[in-house]
Parts: sequence; C-alpha cells; structure tokens
Amino acid sequence: MTTKESSVSDVAPAQLKMSYEEFLQWADEDIHAEWVDGEVIISMPPKNTHQTMLAFLHQLLSLFVQLFNLGKVGIAPFEVKLGAEGPSREPDIFFIAQENMHRLTEERVMGPPDLIVEIISPDSIYCDRQDKFREYCQAGVREYWIIDPRPGKQRADFYYLDPQGQYQLVATEDNERVESRVLPGFWLHPAWLWQAETLNAMLILFEKMANIPTEQVQQIQQMLRAGLTKAKE
Repeated sequence: MTTKESSVSDVAPAQLKMSYEEFLQWADEDIHAEWVDGEVIISMPPKNTHQTMLAFLHQLLSLFVQLFNLGKVGIAPFEVKLGAEGPSREPDIFFIAQENMHRLTEERVMGPPDLIVEIISPDSIYCDRQDKFREYCQAGVREYWIIDPRPGKQRADFYYLDPQGQYQLVATEDNERVESRVLPGFWLHPAWLWQAETLNAMLILFEKMANIPTEQVQQIQQMLRAGLTKAKE
C-alpha cells in the first residue's frame, strides 16, 4: 500500500490527530485513509505496477475461493479494524474464511482476516515490513504475504502464524512452490508475480494449479465463446 503521513490540510483544519470515533465521522468513501494510534494516514494513488499485481493476485485468489466456497476475498479500499482497541487498516487484499464470516459487516471487517496481502510501494516499505507486520501478528492474522514488485528488488515473503503467535517465514525461491495454510489446496510460484502483466489468472488456475491440459482449457474457452454467442442471438 502507498501511504503518507497526514498533514493538517489533509485531515481537518488544525487537526493532525483524532479519536477513532472522530475518524469514522470524518472519513467517507472518497477518502482512502487508515487510523493508527490516534493518527490518520492518507493513502497515495498507487502506481501501475502495484495495481497490475493487485489485479492478478485478487483475481487468482477470488477464482480459487469462489470455486471451493472457502469464504470471501476483499480488496482495498475497505476497512479492517484489528480489534476493538486496534488500528484501522486498509490491506491491499484480505481473505476471510467461511467460519469467520461473522467478522465481515457492510462497513468493515471487525477483527483479523485469515490472510492479508500487502504490495509494497517505495514509500510503504517500513510500514508494510515493520508496523503492519507487528500489528497483523498481534491481531492474529494467520498468514501475511509481503510482495515487493520494485524493479531490481523483487521479493515475495510469505509468513504464517505459529502456535506461539509468532510469524514464521516460508523461505522460497522464485520457482519453488509456496502452499497456503489457510487456503486448502492453494499454491503458487513467486515467479508468477513478476509476470503479472502477461499472465492470465484463470489459465494459471486451470493449467498450472489444477494441471488441466492446455487443449482441455482451450475447449472450455471455445464452449464459453459459443455459449455467449448463442445467448446473444
């Protein structure tokens, strides 16, 4: 996520800090902001690289979750309140398992999602790797993925929460298979992330993850096209 510390003009006249209740009254759907320890952090417009990877991962996760009815995948901007006294964040992507769907309301997620993905921007490195790492761990987010797409610094870190409540890093190379612990059966190669501009999430799901032959996938595509064409007649 791309962030900046709020200034007086960004937040409200002569006000840098506010209570969570004041934050809820001040913020609206046109303002992308987070609330942490009484301070408002405004989100900056993301870059194309960030949004391309966000779209690819969101589509891949959503297809998988919908296919197996595992829960709900959400995308920023949407508030995640990490506990009654915890910070209010807007993760790039989050997943809530079926058994925890009661945490999802019309306005926000109340409590920790099961999985959070943050895609690093140049000015969010410390926040994503330090502040949010600590907050998500303390709140009980079961998996935390930190994706850094910056040219020359491409890196994907996948953490899971151990029984002692600490994050453990799944050490991987780009072509190693990383398996999720909260999404049964879901896996990916980190190298796919650096090809998000050219990869098709649906084809990745069918051909790579499900190991369906390309010929069968093409047949499915042809059937879909034929069905859509017939529906227009």
